[in-house]
Parts: sequence; structure tokens; C-alpha cells
Amino acid sequence: MKNENSLKELQKIVNNWINDHGGYWPPLSMISAIMEELGELAREVNSLEGFKPKKVIKRGKSNLGEELADLLFSIICVANFYEIDLSKELENVIDKYSERDSKRFY
Repeated sequence: MKNENSLKELQKIVNNWINDHGGYWPPLSMISAIMEELGELAREVNSLEGFKPKKVIKRGKSNLGEELADLLFSIICVANFYEIDLSKELENVIDKYSERDSKRFY
């Protein structure tokens, strides 16, 4: 896999992987997976910021990138299940934020 895939390409890659490995889970199970991955991301950030150090057996290199990627994979699964074009939706959200918050943080 290349390192510079578009969001559309990533959605196709995830879709192919999921279809090759048994298909999509039911939506609520996928939401549970998102929550689990979000918890793992929070644990990693807590450790990096010094608020809750990792257990001795799990200390070592940061897994922040991996945890973010796990979360993104889980989110892409939900988007694919519901046939949502994340590229288009992200562009819409950026437009929304640009208009709504153009002078908010000055």
C-alpha cells in the first residue's frame, strides 16, 4: 500500500479488506469498535501527556499513530457500510467550519 492514498482510495482499500475477511459487522458492533479504538487513543494521549503513565509491561514507544489509524479504519468501515463518500463530506465540513468560524478565533 502506498503512503499517499486519497480518502476515496482508502475507503476502497478498507472495503476490499473487509470483504475479503468476512464482511462488515452490524452497525452497532462497528460503533462499539469505534468507541473501543477511541478509548485506546485516549489512553495513549493520557500516557504521552503524563496524566496516566502506561503500565510497566506496556511501556515503550508511543503508539499514537497506530491508534489514530485504528480509529480511522473503524470510521471508514461505518462510512462504507452506509455508502458515504468521506472525501465529499470532509470537504463539506471544512466549508462549514470556514464559513461559521471565519472570525471566531481572532
